[in-house]
Amino acid sequence: MTNHEKAKLIAPWINPAERVTVDFKDEIGLNAEVFGCTENVVHLLFQEAFPHIKEQITIPLREVEVGEDHGRYTRDPDTPLQWRLRLQVNRNRPEGM
Repeated sequence: MTNHEKAKLIAPWINPAERVTVDFKDEIGLNAEVFGCTENVVHLLFQEAFPHIKEQITIPLREVEVGEDHGRYTRDPDTPLQWRLRLQVNRNRPEGM
C-alpha cells in the first residue's frame, strides 16, 4: 500500500471524538487520537496516566500498516457503524510514552 493510499484511509479518522488502535512491536492495543495526517506522516495523541495529559507523536507512514480493529467499533452514534481503524507501527514504542 502506498503512502497516498494510507493517508486517504487515515484522513476520515481525524476527529477528536474518535479513537484508533495503535500497535507497536513491543506494545499492542493502545488508544490514540489522530490529529493530523499527510502523505508522509501521521500525528497521534496518546492519553497518559495523568488526566488531561497527552503524549504527541509523529510517525512516518512508511513504518505504518493500516487495517481494521475487528474488536471495536466507532464511537459516534450519529455515524454509520464501522470497524475502528488499526495502525500497526513497525518499530518499538518511543521512549517517554
